Amino acid sequence: MHMNLEWKKLLKIALTAFLLYLGIYYWKNVSHGIYVVLSSCSPILIGFSIAYVLNILMSFYERHYFKRIASKPFVAKSKTVVCMLAAVVSFFAIVALIIRLIVPELILCIKFLLAQIPPFVDSILGNDNITQYIPKELLKTLSDVNWQQMVSKVVQFVASGVGTAAGALFSAISSVVSVIITVFISIIFAIYFMLGKEKLRKQSSRVLHLYLPKAENKIRHIFSVFDESFHKFIVGQCVESVILWVLCSFGMMIFKFPYAQMIGAFIGFTALIPVAGAYIGAIVGAIMIMTVSPLKALLFILFIIVLQQLEGNFIYPKVVGKSIGLPAIWVLAAITIGGGIMGIFGMLIGVPIFAALYRLLKEDLSLREENELCKKTPSTPNSEPPKA
Repeated sequence: MHMNLEWKKLLKIALTAFLLYLGIYYWKNVSHGIYVVLSSCSPILIGFSIAYVLNILMSFYERHYFKRIASKPFVAKSKTVVCMLAAVVSFFAIVALIIRLIVPELILCIKFLLAQIPPFVDSILGNDNITQYIPKELLKTLSDVNWQQMVSKVVQFVASGVGTAAGALFSAISSVVSVIITVFISIIFAIYFMLGKEKLRKQSSRVLHLYLPKAENKIRHIFSVFDESFHKFIVGQCVESVILWVLCSFGMMIFKFPYAQMIGAFIGFTALIPVAGAYIGAIVGAIMIMTVSPLKALLFILFIIVLQQLEGNFIYPKVVGKSIGLPAIWVLAAITIGGGIMGIFGMLIGVPIFAALYRLLKEDLSLREENELCKKTPSTPNSEPPKA
């Protein structure tokens, strides 16, 4: 019996090593196969991601959906559909509000910035203290430039693209059509996920119970940790963004900075990206304010630095930091690694993934330390009962 167990263990090790060797030796084929599978499953993965985010709103509406008349059969049957529609409408209303606050003001600011380039260059060229350090050939070139014509050429170049061949046009159209189809199919999958989430939960429980009975509890715990980590991160990040939006908008209105509502909304939106997001919004806001007053742009940067210190030391740890249970150094590591692997999307999902792995590792270490302590602690013999 002992020999059989040893042979089984050796066979598993040998099979694992052989599969690892095949994966390394044929890595190009393996990576291409993984890419093909992920590309084929992208509508499902995107749909699941959309459904997961919308399910947070949907669960909120389900908990508060007509509590007094929830016992009526019609209300109970319509609960899932009504709450899903409410979640979708709420999500698109929030997105539309952000676009309505940001896009018009951003377009006006870009137009104003382009209109101010020629007089700004003329003012620099007319300043003797600056021009004495610039070569005369460069000064002549800058003075002869027709900036409006140059801007129009740049816009035409960007709009038309590098090539105008029929092949490039067909490729662009097919790419746009492919993206539209993928988004449409993803939305359909998201709707099915949200409507059938209870059924999917029961089916997954049956599969785990029948095919992986020994690892069922461990798998359930891992999934619950990841689910809790992502849920708390999304909710906390959204709440923190709204708080930063409100504080930035009111602060800018108090100090009479221009574009207060638009920049506040933009900074709140970019704050969804942990740590680095608010600074991205601050740079864009400073450039916009600079078109009105360079002094106010400098004061705005100081204002954002103070606001970021307040947000980073008091608001973020209370709203997001403690909820996910991840130390600041690992938050920064998660953003860096996630951004390096998958860009902005990696920065978004890196923090909750690190938080879940950190919690699982912490639990495993605590369990192993307890077992080691129990092994080292000698068991005390039972004392004899006292004689009468």
